[in-house]
Amino acid sequence: MKLYYIHDPMCSWCWAFRPVWQQLKKQLPTAIGVSYVLGGLAPDSHSPMQLGLQRQIQQHWHTIQQRVPGTMFNFEFWQHNIPRRSTYPACRAVIAAKEQGEIYEDAMILAIQQAYYLQARNPSDDDVLLACAASLDLDMQYFQEVFYAAACKQKLLSDIQFSRRLHVHGFPSLVLDCDDVLHPIDIHYTNSDSILRAIELRV
Repeated sequence: MKLYYIHDPMCSWCWAFRPVWQQLKKQLPTAIGVSYVLGGLAPDSHSPMQLGLQRQIQQHWHTIQQRVPGTMFNFEFWQHNIPRRSTYPACRAVIAAKEQGEIYEDAMILAIQQAYYLQARNPSDDDVLLACAASLDLDMQYFQEVFYAAACKQKLLSDIQFSRRLHVHGFPSLVLDCDDVLHPIDIHYTNSDSILRAIELRV
């Protein structure tokens, strides 16, 4: 059995879900493996984000703070950066980090989220992603080789295609695979126990 976690490191709802997701992983039966799938919110772009979309995303952040108490956002991001609708680079950074060990997958996700949501830095920029990787003491030469390789881009596209086969329409999402039968699992942002019960009903 496998539990797929479909996400994007620059997805604000994924950031809000992180505490419950970490707790859920500790509660899962040992027979259930966990696999991360990158959904890819927004392709590579060097164009500044339109002001209307900037305002919309900021409103999402305020909504999340109301619905998921304790979720922190640094709104100075919108004054200190030129936002771009581009999350694929951050996704590829997660892939490149994982190449040096599975423990670096979630560590890189957290480093990106902290840079974005707490430190008001822009993970659409390569230099921010490289700084995140360096903070994890990764082999930076190897990281950059993987990060900029065509194979990394292809791996991301494969993940995105797989997420579509899982019939995922938003992030974060959970899908439980029991003997090739897929079960979507409802997300609860403040309670891991209810998610666990839903999983156990299908095991």
